[in-house]
Amino acid sequence: MDDELLELQRQFEFAQQVKSSVRLSDRNVVELVQKLQELGVIDFDLLHTVTGKEYITQEQLRNEIASEINKLGRVSVIDLADTIGVDLYHVEKQAQDVVSSDPGLMLAQGEIISQNYWDSIAEEINERLQECSQISVAEIAGQLQVGSELVQSVLEPRLGTLVKARLEGGQLYTPAYVARVTAMVRGASRGIFVPSNLSALWTPLQQLVQEMNGASGVAVENSFFQSIFNRLLKEEEMLGSLRAGTHWTPSVFALAQKECVDSFFSQNSYITYETMQKLGISQAVQFLQSRYPDGTPLSAVFIHSSMIEMLDASTEDAIEQNSWIDSLSVLPASFTSQDANKMLLLCPSVQSALKAEKVLILGESYLLSSGFIKGIYDQIEKEAEAFSIQASTASVIDHSSKASESTESLPANTDKGSKKKKGKSVSMKKETVETTQDDEEESRPKSKRNQKKGRDSSSSQKLDTKGGGKKESVKAQEGNHVIPPDEWVMKKIVDSVPEFEDDGMENPDSVLKHLVDHMRPMLVNSLKERRKKIFTENADRMRRLMDDLQKKLDESFLNMQLYEKALELFEDDQSTSVVFHRHLLRTTAATIADTLLHDLDILNKLKNGTDVGDSKTQDPVLLDSSERTALAKNLNGSFSKKALALVEALEGKRVDAFMTTFRDLAEESGLVLKKLDKKLERTLLHAYRKDLISQVSSESDPVALLAKVVSLLYIKIHNKALQAPGRAIAAAISHLKDKLDEPAYKTLTDYQTATVTLLALMSASSGEEHDCSSDRILTKREFLESQMPILRTLVLGDSQPQQS
Repeated sequence: MDDELLELQRQFEFAQQVKSSVRLSDRNVVELVQKLQELGVIDFDLLHTVTGKEYITQEQLRNEIASEINKLGRVSVIDLADTIGVDLYHVEKQAQDVVSSDPGLMLAQGEIISQNYWDSIAEEINERLQECSQISVAEIAGQLQVGSELVQSVLEPRLGTLVKARLEGGQLYTPAYVARVTAMVRGASRGIFVPSNLSALWTPLQQLVQEMNGASGVAVENSFFQSIFNRLLKEEEMLGSLRAGTHWTPSVFALAQKECVDSFFSQNSYITYETMQKLGISQAVQFLQSRYPDGTPLSAVFIHSSMIEMLDASTEDAIEQNSWIDSLSVLPASFTSQDANKMLLLCPSVQSALKAEKVLILGESYLLSSGFIKGIYDQIEKEAEAFSIQASTASVIDHSSKASESTESLPANTDKGSKKKKGKSVSMKKETVETTQDDEEESRPKSKRNQKKGRDSSSSQKLDTKGGGKKESVKAQEGNHVIPPDEWVMKKIVDSVPEFEDDGMENPDSVLKHLVDHMRPMLVNSLKERRKKIFTENADRMRRLMDDLQKKLDESFLNMQLYEKALELFEDDQSTSVVFHRHLLRTTAATIADTLLHDLDILNKLKNGTDVGDSKTQDPVLLDSSERTALAKNLNGSFSKKALALVEALEGKRVDAFMTTFRDLAEESGLVLKKLDKKLERTLLHAYRKDLISQVSSESDPVALLAKVVSLLYIKIHNKALQAPGRAIAAAISHLKDKLDEPAYKTLTDYQTATVTLLALMSASSGEEHDCSSDRILTKREFLESQMPILRTLVLGDSQPQQS
């Protein structure tokens, strides 16, 4: 059998050495391999080399990779691809299979590294440690060109075996080096006798170790010192407590702390948290509660129960004597008002007295018996009522004096106009014809002031509203009952209890200030009750006031609507229309607005409990602009807003705007305003016409007669009640030109021209005596008097003017 094998070997060798007469090209070989793969003869994967001239199997690739690793210990995958001559993709794929199948290999950062390689590195590191005592992991990683984490992970399982060292904070230290540093940490720590932060201790140790190692030494991390300290503490080579990892308190200091606390607390029965802080005890309450379970923690101090017993004895004595006590006066100076308040609430006598409402605690530290407070309050309450009445009376007197001063200024105006008293109404009409609109507006206040002479009660009320409206809203916020100021109450308390004065009236924390704060609401309530009583009495007066106001407005507002309809005749002449609108606003509209504002102000005072005197006069109320504004502002809420709108409309140029605001305020007040219908209009026109006829028949002043004649003509011709100012008489007559025959119209215009001339002559001769113009004035007056019968005949005679 062996001979046969030998024969076959020789034949095979011969066949190999014989040169073939037929050679295959590379292409033929490739096609032949592909054909064999198709036929399944080659049933495994073949890989091309990078040259493309060779095939290699995957198993052979893995074998060559493993061979390179065994030979080098550490090889890059990229270098394997160059060495074997196979594409990097296939090399990486097979390299992963090789690493996964062999636990002694690792693939890191594109390199395959064997454990044997790391063993050799560990031996080298150990040799270096024997020379320099410490090596940085980062330094080793830099030399090996790998990451520090990788170096640390392979060194940790070899520590104590191949590497005789200790790894701490990224540093490798020899046992001798660790023992030397341990001795330094032990000595430094035992030299500390007060609470310290270990971080401050490690800094000088670092400098010492750096000097010991020389320039080649590596800086030691704080964590290395800390780990050594923790081990020494665990082995009880040092006694003390460690908080938060770095705050070290030696046991000798803790013992001294406890002795100091015990000594102070036993002598004083209390200890402040500030003292505890100075002793280095931050959590004082927890420390004291654990050491003295029977003690009581307060805001700033920790006390023994004997302190409460001492304070209880003092408070019990004050309660029995119906007096008061400042608890801070019997406590040490280090106690705060919050501490005193808590102690008072812990006193048995105070607890029982509070339940029985026999005492009151003010300002946290002041304890006052209820009888003590009542005695002071009863006396002050009576004096406060007297003060309120006196203050209210003084306010009325002050306003009355202002009213009298205003009244004294009237004689100057009276003297100024005395020389032309006889022709007073004529002079006023002349001014409204010849002068500007401002002169016409000035005429009504003069007349108003003359009408107000002798009306003391009415004037007093209006002046009070004008001059003291704001003062009343501030000072008399409780009606007629002025609340006494704090200073007044303090003075009365000091008069009753002089010892309170030593506490200081300006001190905000004094018992005096707290007592005033306590009594003031009681005084306010007392005065409110009195005001409530007055308010009950005012209820009937309020009802009568509103009934009277309704009656006043029923007729006056209908007349206002009647006069408003006459203004429609002049809407096509804007300048003339403005004059008529303003005249109606400053006469009839002003009167009803003043009545409404005046009565609403009285109603408001009655609602607030103010004692308002009964007004017996039935004269119409006359106010100026500032008085109206003051009354409007004194009203409440929406009343004030709508009242101010009414005042603004009254100062405007349109009657319709006034009517709208007047209706709004009246409706807000609960008043019902009648609307002028046809029936009422006829009734009012008839009455107005009858009154005008009576006035025309009896009028003796030729100047005053003209306006009444013109008004009567407008009723007869236009069926309208016209209220024409003197300056607009000419425009009103001109508007009648198409409605009168020529003689009647000429009579009117001539009479009006003569009236204007008379007024001009009288104005020019004012203040002069024995002037030659007196004859002309007399002549012109005689002419007008001679024309008066003709003018009366024009409106009252048998010949009626043309009807519209």
